[in-house]
Amino acid sequence: MLLDTASLYFRAYFGVPDSVRAPDGTPVNAVRGLLDFIDRLVKDHRPDHLVACMDADWRPAWRVELIPSYKAHRVAAERPAGPDEEEVPDTLSPQVPVIEEVLDALGIARVGVPEYEADDVIGTYTARAGGPVDIVTGDRDLYQLVDDARGVRVLYPVKGVGTLQVTDEAFLREKYGVDGPGYADLALLRGDPSDGLPGVPGIGEKTAAKLLAQFGDLAGILAAADDPAAKLTPTQRRRLHEARPYLAVAPTVVRVAADVPLPDVDTALPHTPRDPAALGALTARWGLGGSLERLLATLSS
Repeated sequence: MLLDTASLYFRAYFGVPDSVRAPDGTPVNAVRGLLDFIDRLVKDHRPDHLVACMDADWRPAWRVELIPSYKAHRVAAERPAGPDEEEVPDTLSPQVPVIEEVLDALGIARVGVPEYEADDVIGTYTARAGGPVDIVTGDRDLYQLVDDARGVRVLYPVKGVGTLQVTDEAFLREKYGVDGPGYADLALLRGDPSDGLPGVPGIGEKTAAKLLAQFGDLAGILAAADDPAAKLTPTQRRRLHEARPYLAVAPTVVRVAADVPLPDVDTALPHTPRDPAALGALTARWGLGGSLERLLATLSS
C-alpha cells in the first residue's frame, strides 16, 4: 500500500476540525486525522507493506523547465500577503514535521527523494512491485498507474477514507473511456488548470477520449494529424499542429517517473513501534491520544 501522504494529510486537515489541539493549544487536526486514516486503511485492507510517500520536491525543476507554467499558480499562492490583504494563519505546515516524526517513531516507511514528487516515488514502487499494489490518493493523476493485469488499483477517498472509490480499469473505461496509460494521454490533451497544464485548446475530456478511442494513443493522434486521410476535423488538425511544442514535452511532465533512485528502507508494515520512547514523548507533547492508541492496536493485531 502506497500513501500519497500530502494528499491524505491535506484532506485530514480540512476534514477534522481545528479544535483538535495539543495540550498547548496547537492544532493537530492533520496529524490525528492522518493517523485515523492509516488506522482505517490498515484495518480494512491489511497490507503487507506500507509506504508513506512524500513530496521531497513538489515542483521539480526538470518539469518546470519543460512547461514553465507547471504549478506556477501555487507558487503565487504561497507569496506573503500584501499590505491590503488579510494574512491567513498557516496551521497546516507546522504539523508536517510532527507527522514525519510520528511516522518515523512508529516505523512506517517514509520515502521522499530529492527532485521528485511523491507521485514519482509511487510510480517507481509500483513499477518494481512483485505483487498487487493499492495506491491511496486524492489525486486523479495517479489513475495512469491502474493496471488490472498487475493488480494495481487506486483507492480514491470520497468521504474520509471510510468511503473509497476503488479505481480499476473497468471504472476508468466507464467514466473516461480509457485504460491506465490512456489516462495520462487524456490528462495532457485536456489540460489541468490545477497543475498549470494548458492542454490542447478546444480539446476537452470527451473529445480527448474520442480521439484516443479512434487513434489508440497520443502518438496515433499525432500521426493522424499528419495524415490528410485521417478522420479529423480541420479545426482539430490545426489545433493539434499548433500544440505540437507542448505535446512534445507534456508526456514527460504528466507521466509519473518509474526510475526514481529509491532508498533502501524496510517497507514491511510494523507491528510494534520502532522507537517507543520517542513515540511516548510525541504523544505527550502533541496529545495524540485515541488516534495513536487505535492505530497501535490495529498494527499489533
